[in-house]
Amino acid sequence: QVAGIEKKYRKDRLLEARTYLLHPMKNIHFDERFPGNGDHITSRSSLYTLSFIGLLIMLMAIINYVNLSTALAVTRSREVGIRKVMGGNRRQLNAQVYIETACVVLASVILAMALAAAVLPYVKNFMVVQDRLNLFNGGNMIFILAVFLATVLLTAAYPAFVMGRFSPVDAIKNKINTSRLGGISVRRALVVLQFAFSQVFIIATLISAGQMKFIRNADLGFSKESVLLVPVNKDNYEAFRNELVRRPDVKGVSFSFDAPSSGNSWETNFAFDRMEDRDFSVRLKFADAAYPEVYGLKLVAGRFYGESDTTREYVVNETFLKKVGVTDPQEAIGKMLRIGGSIPKPVVGVIRDFKTASLHEGVPPIVMGPRKQFHSIVGIKLNSSNLGRSRDEISKIWDRLFPAFVFDARFFDDNIRRFYEREERLSSMYKIYALLAVIISCLGLYGLISFMVVQKTREVGVRKVLGANLGNILYMFSREFTILVLIAFVLAAPMAWYIMQAWLQDFAFRATPGAGVFLAAIGMSILIAWLTVGYKAWQAARVNPVNSLRAE
Repeated sequence: QVAGIEKKYRKDRLLEARTYLLHPMKNIHFDERFPGNGDHITSRSSLYTLSFIGLLIMLMAIINYVNLSTALAVTRSREVGIRKVMGGNRRQLNAQVYIETACVVLASVILAMALAAAVLPYVKNFMVVQDRLNLFNGGNMIFILAVFLATVLLTAAYPAFVMGRFSPVDAIKNKINTSRLGGISVRRALVVLQFAFSQVFIIATLISAGQMKFIRNADLGFSKESVLLVPVNKDNYEAFRNELVRRPDVKGVSFSFDAPSSGNSWETNFAFDRMEDRDFSVRLKFADAAYPEVYGLKLVAGRFYGESDTTREYVVNETFLKKVGVTDPQEAIGKMLRIGGSIPKPVVGVIRDFKTASLHEGVPPIVMGPRKQFHSIVGIKLNSSNLGRSRDEISKIWDRLFPAFVFDARFFDDNIRRFYEREERLSSMYKIYALLAVIISCLGLYGLISFMVVQKTREVGVRKVLGANLGNILYMFSREFTILVLIAFVLAAPMAWYIMQAWLQDFAFRATPGAGVFLAAIGMSILIAWLTVGYKAWQAARVNPVNSLRAE
């Protein structure tokens, strides 16, 4: 129907060149092509990633509870035996375990909601939120209830199964121990799974931090420092230029359609050498002759075009030559180039490739030329130790010359930084999630080693009597957990590699994670495990063996 309306009411020469697209409004926040959305742009993969991370952290907490519940089930064996002798059945025991678990989870939900309400104002430090966030609305409460029920079911199922299998005779005689539970291998598997999750977070954090460092230090092909960008009133900006060039803190002034790196995606058809349209389009950059000096662009061959109000000659980039099949930049000099339906004009220079947008995108073929009517921004290269003061003084000049227009200036490097705000926020959140994962892992490990120390009190006493020193006792406790952490790393490394490679695929230019990332992750995990286990093991090793043996 839109196409029919187009044909009925549009009679100009651009009819065949225009195409109208329809797009669901619910998808506009997932498409960067739509203007006016500000920072409310994200990707579905980011939302899925954050949801997946939240699920993993919940699973780690559930694993902790299951581990500690099954370990402590031994201490409740006599209670279970008496209940069974007095007529209690497995269903009643299961109900008891589920009710106890529900009470613990309910207490944690209440505490979590209080903490969430306290930290909610600080969420804006990690994501762009313009409206006031309401935690306690209907949708969130239904979600919290669903999480509560799912957590209770997943957390209580295995402990209830273990306690329901206790023989009442053995339970009353207190003959049930960890070796008879048959759950040691299960608990070890859960510890491995938990540490695998935490190591995935650590590796992901290290890789994302490495990519953000790569972005900050990447060679963009131009100079972004100390350049002030000001949208101009193109009807009368010569007076503004004259005022600027007289200032000692201004090194150069260039008027253009946009900066070298911007949101501009103005593309068109073209013909090069042979006057037949090529099967790909080129990106247009209209700018005056001072453009390369202000932004630090480098020539590969030929020269830059001269000062002019209209386009008389063109400059192209290296990618343009690769796409049209020219290997030697010198060969392109003097060749004729036609843009759209205009008159062909000569190519006079080739510039080194520069990044026109974020590092998510590759470098497009670019054609540059002067065209005063499209100049809408001025780039001011400053030579000042106090950029803020220079900006304020230029603002006063603007207000004097253009009192009807707002001075809306930004520094070029701030503009570029905005390309990666989403990635910076995700990187910060990865660090928080990694810290949470490590803390949860340490809590679970600390609980298990505490239980093991109690179970091995007599063994430690006997070993010390037979001559074992502090190092021997520490080695005894830490050896098993070190092996489990290493097994967890074997599982985590390929998983983290796959996930982060998928994340890095969004960048046309990216860092390559080396072996150092994985060595650092395993080193950190082992160190954290040793510190967690070592404290309780050190306490156990310092106990007088006489007291240890007498206690049992």
